[in-house]
Amino acid sequence: MALPKLFTFKARQSAAFKAFLGQRNCVVQLRLKDGSIGRYLEFDGGRVRSASGLHPAPDMVMQFKDSATAVAMLTPPIDYGELIHAGKNFRIALMGDEEVIAWFAQLASRLQSDGWKFGEAMPDGSTRYTQMTNGGPLHVYVRDGRILRTDVIEFGADDPEPWTIEARGRRFSPQRKGCVAPHSLTLKSTVYSEDRILYPMKRVDFDPSGERNPQNRGISGYERISWDEALDIVGSEILRQKRVHGPGAIALAHPSHHQWGNVGYYLSAMMRFGNTVGVTRVVLNPDSWEGWYWGAMHHHGGSMRLGTGSGYGTLEDALKEADQIVYWSADPESQFGGYSGTEASQRRLWAKELGIEAIHINPHYSPTAAFTGGKWFPIVPGTDTALALALMYVWITEDTYDHHFVENRSTGFEEWKDYILGKTDGVPKTPEWQEGETGIAARDCRSLARSWASKKTYLGVGMAGLGFGGACRNASGIQWARAMVMLMAMQGWGRPGVNLGNLAMGTPVDLEFYFPGYADGGMSGELQNTASATNNYVRMPHLLSMNPVRQIVPRQRLPEAILDGKATGYLLDPTSIEAQFMPFEYPAPGYSKIHMLYRYGGSAMGTIADSSRFAKMYRSPELECVVSQSIWMEGETGFADIILPACTQFERFDIGEWNNTGGFGFHWQSAVNHRVIALQHKCIEPLGESRSDYQILWDVCKRIGLGNYFSEGCSELDWAKRVYESSDVAKHISWKDLCRKGYYIVPPEPPALRAPVDMRWFYEGRPKDVPEPFPLPGGYSDKWLHGLQTQSSKFEFIPSSLKRLDPEQADRPALMRYTRPFEGARDGERYKRFPIQLLTPHQRFSFHTSQDGKGSAISDLADHRMPIGGHYYQIVRISPSDAASRGIGHRQLVKVWNDQGAVICAAEVTPRLVEGVAHSYESSASYKPIGEPGASPDIGGCMNILTPNRMQADGTVASAGSLCMVEIEPWSGDGAIQEAAE
Repeated sequence: MALPKLFTFKARQSAAFKAFLGQRNCVVQLRLKDGSIGRYLEFDGGRVRSASGLHPAPDMVMQFKDSATAVAMLTPPIDYGELIHAGKNFRIALMGDEEVIAWFAQLASRLQSDGWKFGEAMPDGSTRYTQMTNGGPLHVYVRDGRILRTDVIEFGADDPEPWTIEARGRRFSPQRKGCVAPHSLTLKSTVYSEDRILYPMKRVDFDPSGERNPQNRGISGYERISWDEALDIVGSEILRQKRVHGPGAIALAHPSHHQWGNVGYYLSAMMRFGNTVGVTRVVLNPDSWEGWYWGAMHHHGGSMRLGTGSGYGTLEDALKEADQIVYWSADPESQFGGYSGTEASQRRLWAKELGIEAIHINPHYSPTAAFTGGKWFPIVPGTDTALALALMYVWITEDTYDHHFVENRSTGFEEWKDYILGKTDGVPKTPEWQEGETGIAARDCRSLARSWASKKTYLGVGMAGLGFGGACRNASGIQWARAMVMLMAMQGWGRPGVNLGNLAMGTPVDLEFYFPGYADGGMSGELQNTASATNNYVRMPHLLSMNPVRQIVPRQRLPEAILDGKATGYLLDPTSIEAQFMPFEYPAPGYSKIHMLYRYGGSAMGTIADSSRFAKMYRSPELECVVSQSIWMEGETGFADIILPACTQFERFDIGEWNNTGGFGFHWQSAVNHRVIALQHKCIEPLGESRSDYQILWDVCKRIGLGNYFSEGCSELDWAKRVYESSDVAKHISWKDLCRKGYYIVPPEPPALRAPVDMRWFYEGRPKDVPEPFPLPGGYSDKWLHGLQTQSSKFEFIPSSLKRLDPEQADRPALMRYTRPFEGARDGERYKRFPIQLLTPHQRFSFHTSQDGKGSAISDLADHRMPIGGHYYQIVRISPSDAASRGIGHRQLVKVWNDQGAVICAAEVTPRLVEGVAHSYESSASYKPIGEPGASPDIGGCMNILTPNRMQADGTVASAGSLCMVEIEPWSGDGAIQEAAE
């Protein structure tokens, strides 16, 4: 047998391999199933001895069906397709000590990987590595095991030239670098944060064999324990929960986002872990897509994108054809279109140079409005739908809508027209009518309607201009999103210069070059809740994983599930329009209630409405054990019984592409100027005793005898190489060169091969020609590729799907009716008590909670947090008149409060808000109550303590967390604040 000689030879060449070889003293038995042939390897102090026969007490056994299988499996390089095939058909089996199995598999893998060289040597003695982050690619400079700095990637001479767009006699090409989001440039500071969790910890009054004291979660402190003790507790508790309570007792929860990568991400390693253990899944609602998924989708389809637009070809079309862009509840200079960077800022400057006018409809004079200029309509929050209806009224009465679209591509317009004109309810939706609702003067409303109808207009809604984010997240978000697509229909959605977008999407990159996005499943093998079945699984052979527990609970209702013992949810399913109508109940028949919660990833409290519910939930005796796998001590981490310290993405290997979310947001790569695919180098060793998310999950699985099933014997680097080999990248750059350089840029499409403009095919009555695989073939009512994903195959002003709903669900009727939002309306008793409408959009400087708090460099930005008395306070922006009437000065501490709780903030007095409106940001990573958790003011900036828990409509889990009613008053503070801050 050659293996012992290979191990010995490699150990002589490599000190690292020799050290790894010496980690275990064990016996590994190789044998045929019938016992006719066998050979064992003895490892002792870094030496290897081989002998034929069967050892009486091996630590590990690798068993083969026959000699042909043995030869195929033991001959390098590894053929993973054959390996998986042999495993699935029981032709190979691994038995014995899980730690030995994992070690031996990695020892064999290191025969190949030990010689790989990563990064590039720099003149100053540092090594330059590459990372892909939530906001784009970075170069990372490291010397003596410490990160010196990070920087954007400036493309080299060997990288392809960018695309060019010709418009109105001008030529436009983007910069040859990755213009990342500002929050990515602060990541070094979070790596070395004082809030890093560096060792496994146990709550001091939690005894897994005795009193667990759940009432003290969030109050009592922690003691350091070893990894062996932590893993023993977690592994034993998982098995105990199953034996004592039965299937479903363990719930797996995670935030909407985590650090980037196709291996360590929640839809990859965590999903496989959950399937391996068997858990109640805490499922996401369509976070940030609420109004589009539960509302707009019923008019035009687009279920794959949860009701938003696709953006194909819209950048070139807008630059060539559009006369103006209406940014409606859109602030792309703050939100960057999701995972994008600042590249679209240059495009908006191009539009300005071409004379494309900008209009902003937003209660806040946003950074985008300040950047682009143009007319500002400071609308009363929550009343946007009223303005939209009045615009339609003007178009109807002045006959300036697109008759071709309405008469040939839509249904239900006459019924909708009657409602607009007031024939249905006796209330014509005139500009004068809307003035009382929105605060927009009737003359300005008419002027906007006439300008819109007379000019080819792009409508930018939400973050990327296609939907999601913005006003779709408040109490009237479903109405607003429905109104937005009806505006588009009435102006001929898809004709030249008329589309959805704010120049954040639709770049002419090569979308047919295959590289899996993070929602394609990575190594999860999960075929139902990722896009693995349609893309990744057929390209990268790996074991399937299936969750035997069918019980699920909606994340928005997790506190109710624990505290009240029941909850109702509705499905997030992009395969059809109607799947969202299907309710599910917790607890599911035959399953246990949740008694153990395993949390993975960053803080979620700051992103979920009425966050205090979660503080109360964690202290419930119904939760017998809470495990938190976290990088930083923030948010709800301090409510855990056992804390498992995860490292940052700079301390592990992974692989990923900028803004490529795969099935989660199909073809989002068209938001960036360059498709950049990066091997995410392990830049430094994990700090303290922290471990990668993947390694932690693997280690827990070893404790329950499923380590080899979870990992397939692969490290993160092995999995990264498998992802690389499954993609088109392997055809263009060698693994050796990718390891060294760290990134590959996909050449852009030549003009003749660029994607067509979204909805142009529909407007012109042609078969669908944009490169997306949805609707599913069975989702068409006309011939395949003909028409939209609706019952009529046309745009439906009165959606057929909503007609089939229970008529008692009056808050989501087929004929949309304007109603004042239950949270935000300027009338009623609640308004008298809480007269300030507080806006809480997505963070400008952090990606959700990722870069907020924890000593991040973004705290030094005056627009993010404000240092007062040694503590960085969340900022609340307030108008001069509201500040004056309350005696509030600039940079003064204030209490922002309502019935649900209070948050202590620093006031910024600004004229960029009208009277009665305040502005802050959601997604605070910190939750620091100055007294009892869930029942005292917070100084961490968790504004979602104040947002409503009620859903936008019955029969949905459409949260309404971006607008709430509050009062603001000066806060003098007391000793408790300083104590909590410290």
